[in-house]
Amino acid sequence: MHLVPTNSYCYESLVNKNMLTDMAKSKDKMVDAFGNYGYSNPSKEFPDGNTPTNNDVYFFESELHPGRKMKLKELAKKVSKATFVPRPVAESIPFSIQKFPEILKYFSLEAKSAEANLLKQTVENCERPAIDGEEKYCAASLESFIDSGVSKFGKNIQLLSNELEKETGNQEFTIGQGVKMMGESEIVCHKMKYAYAVFLCHSIDETAVYTVPLVGADGTRARALAVCHKDTSAWNPKHLAFHILKVKPGTVPICHFLARETLVWVPN
Repeated sequence: MHLVPTNSYCYESLVNKNMLTDMAKSKDKMVDAFGNYGYSNPSKEFPDGNTPTNNDVYFFESELHPGRKMKLKELAKKVSKATFVPRPVAESIPFSIQKFPEILKYFSLEAKSAEANLLKQTVENCERPAIDGEEKYCAASLESFIDSGVSKFGKNIQLLSNELEKETGNQEFTIGQGVKMMGESEIVCHKMKYAYAVFLCHSIDETAVYTVPLVGADGTRARALAVCHKDTSAWNPKHLAFHILKVKPGTVPICHFLARETLVWVPN
């Protein structure tokens, strides 16, 4: 089987306003601005009354076994066209809540527009304080993205990604044989919604990363990334994971698959 990584980046000119408009139109009300269910923000509070219909978003580690069926909406989503810009360009563009009016001016956006809201949520997530046991950093260029891995693990590292045999609208997958733990030291990088590629990279203590072979209901094969957080004691008690699994912080490991465009650095 030849699986093609879902991520491919190159230097391109900044994307235009149309891309931001497409992002705003496709935003799922159940999903936060960077296309997942709070995966990159353990401090996130889940608003009451917005229960997602898919209870497979979070699951227990014991469920990560062959034969288990799961609805993986995030894995079937199409890949964003946003690409990295060169470091000098990224560093020349304002990127902070304090300078948000300058960001709006740079991209010619109205303050109350849906596009502006997407950008604001991304900047706010990048600037949120780290929780106990977490290291975090936002990378807006290929150079800074690579630096995020090398600075923690050195140069002997590998980059993991979700892989799909082909595009599919299917959302139900069955776990196959060959689930493999890749280690308990990693940097998970979530692709945020922005005018160009921005990744929120973070490392949380006592987290294991797995590669998981999958087969869709239509026969599509995939290899997905899942993480299991062994210690959730520092998470917000109102986080969505506890709402779905009906457990309390710090009691049991909590797992989830990573959104399609998420990348993971691990040491070799």
